[in-house]
Amino acid sequence: MTAPPKPPALPTAAPHAFAPGAQPWQPVLGPRPPTPFEKRGPGPLKPAPALALGAPAAPGLGAAGGVRRARPGIGWLVTALTATAALVTLSRRHFPGRLQPLWTAATVTLLGLGTMRAAGWLFVLCLLTAAVTASLAVTPAHGFRALMAASGTIPLAVLRATPWVGDALRSLRHRRRGGPNVRVVAAVAVTVLLVVVFGALFAGADAAFAELIGRLVPDADLAAHVDKVWLFLFGSVVVIGAAYLLAGPPDFTSLEKPAKAKLHRLEWTLPLAALNAVFAVFVAVQLTVLFGGAKHVLSTAGLTYAEYARKGFWQLLVVTALTLAILAAAARWAPRERRGDRVLVRVLLGGLAALCLVIVASALYRMHTYEEAYGFTRLRVLVSVCELWLGVVLAMVLAAGVRLRAGWLPRAVVGSAVAALIGLAALNPDRFIAERNVERHQQTGRIDTAYLSRLSADAAPALDELPAPLRGCALQEIAHDLDRNPDGWQDWNLGRREAREVVAGIPARDLAWHSACGPAWSRY
Repeated sequence: MTAPPKPPALPTAAPHAFAPGAQPWQPVLGPRPPTPFEKRGPGPLKPAPALALGAPAAPGLGAAGGVRRARPGIGWLVTALTATAALVTLSRRHFPGRLQPLWTAATVTLLGLGTMRAAGWLFVLCLLTAAVTASLAVTPAHGFRALMAASGTIPLAVLRATPWVGDALRSLRHRRRGGPNVRVVAAVAVTVLLVVVFGALFAGADAAFAELIGRLVPDADLAAHVDKVWLFLFGSVVVIGAAYLLAGPPDFTSLEKPAKAKLHRLEWTLPLAALNAVFAVFVAVQLTVLFGGAKHVLSTAGLTYAEYARKGFWQLLVVTALTLAILAAAARWAPRERRGDRVLVRVLLGGLAALCLVIVASALYRMHTYEEAYGFTRLRVLVSVCELWLGVVLAMVLAAGVRLRAGWLPRAVVGSAVAALIGLAALNPDRFIAERNVERHQQTGRIDTAYLSRLSADAAPALDELPAPLRGCALQEIAHDLDRNPDGWQDWNLGRREAREVVAGIPARDLAWHSACGPAWSRY
C-alpha cells in the first residue's frame, strides 16, 4: 500500500527586512549590455605602452606653442605633422591598426591650408572636414553607413580611452620603484592647471583681482596661458583617442552588408518611372530656357531674368540632393537577381541621374546669371561649388551603374567632397570674389565696397586694382586688422604676407575714412 501524496507546502511570508537573521533584498544584476560602438570595437586588449603615454605630449606642445585659434597659420601644419609622426611611430611599433594613407594626407592638407589662405570662414570649413578625415584615417571603413559611423569615432574614443590610459599608468607605477613619483607629478600638474584656469577666470571677473595677479606675476597674460593649456590638452587627447582606435580597430563590416529584404518590381519601378517623367518634363522646359526660349518663359512667368535665376536655384539644389538620396535607396532595395531587374535598374536609375545632371547645369546657369547681375559673394561661390560637386557625384553614380558594382563609390563620394574643398581653397575664393567684382566695376561702374571691405587679407592684391577713393574704402578694414594683429612665426600666412606688401605701398591718407566710403558707393 502506497503512502498518500503530501499536500503542497503553503507559501510563508517573507521575513521583514529588519527582522533578526533577515537578508536584505539584492537585485540580480547582469553584465551591462555593450553600446553599439563597443559592439563594433571592443577596444585594445592590452594596456597602453609607455610610448603611447608620452607620444601625445609632442603634438600637444605643438598645438600649445604653434596654434592660435583666431587665425590660420603655419602652426596648424606643424601640429598636424607632429601628430601624424607620433601616430605612425605608435602604429608601427605597438598597434595592429595602420593609418589610411589617403585620409591622412587629406587631413594634413586641410590643416596645412591655413598656411596659404587667410580667410577664416574657409579655414573653419577645413577644420571641420579635417575632424572627419582624421577619424577615417584611423578607422577602416568602406561602405556608406560604415563611413558615416566612422566619421566621428575619435571623440568617442577619447572618452573610452580614459580607463585604457589609467591601466597603463597603474602598471607603470607597479613596474618602477619610483612609482609614487608618478602621483606627485600628476598632483603638481593638476594643481598648476586648476590655479591657472581659475585664476584667469577670476581675473576676468574682477579688475582688482586682476591687478593683484599682475603685481604678483609681472607681465603674465593668464588668458593666453589658459588658452595654451587647453590647446595642449586638446592636441594630446585627440592623439590619445586616435591611438586607442589604432590599438583596437573597430569592425564596421556588418554595416556594409547588402539589404536582406528586397522590394517587388512594381514597388520601386512605379515611383521611379513617374519621377523620371516629371524630371523629363522639367528638363524639356529648362532646355527651352537655356537654348533660345527664355523670352517666352520669362514673359509667361512675369519675372526678370535675375529674379528667375535667384528664385529657382535653391529649389534645384534641394532637388539634386534629394535625387541622390533616392538613387542610394533604390540601389540598396531594388532586386538585381534577374536580368530584367538589372535592365530596369540601369534604365530608371541611370535615366534619373542623367536628367538630374541637366538640372545641375540649369542650376549653375541660374547662379551664373545671378552673379552677373548682382556680383559675387562667398555664399554664391560656395553653393556653386556644392552644386558642381553634386554633379560629379551624379556622374560617378552613372559610371557605377554600368556594371552595377559600386564598392568604390562611397569612398569616392567622400573623397570628392574633400577634394572639392581643397579645390575651393586653391581657387582662393576671397581673391576670386574681389577680382570678379573689380571687373564688374570696370564694366558697369557698380561695386559694393562695404561688402568687399569685409573680405579677408587674401583679397588685398585684387582690391589694389580699384581707383584711389574706392581702393582705400575696400582696404581700410584689412589694413587695420593687419596693424592690430601682427604675426608671429606660428601665424605666418601667405595671404597676409601678400596683403602687408600691398598695404605698405599705399599712403596712410588713402586708407583713412573717406566720404566716398558712405552708403552711396555700396548701393547697386
